[in-house]
Amino acid sequence: EEGPLEGGPPDHSYSLSSGTTSEELLRKLNEQRDIIALLEVKMKEMKGSIRRLRLAEAQLREEIREKDRLLHAASAGTRKRRGL
Repeated sequence: EEGPLEGGPPDHSYSLSSGTTSEELLRKLNEQRDIIALLEVKMKEMKGSIRRLRLAEAQLREEIREKDRLLHAASAGTRKRRGL
């Protein structure tokens, strides 16, 4: 398997051959910057989604607690009326 040291193709898309020009380096650098910028935007979007999901989860848990309290109170009231 030839790698960059043996004169074969680079191992990775970000690997550079020894004859890389400054224009190619600049293009690759700008591509990497664009990728990083896109990833940062996606990360911010995901953080926002996570925040919204956590809020929704907290609201749902509170609704469940409230319904459990109501069911428990109704169940206790039914037992009291039946003399249990």
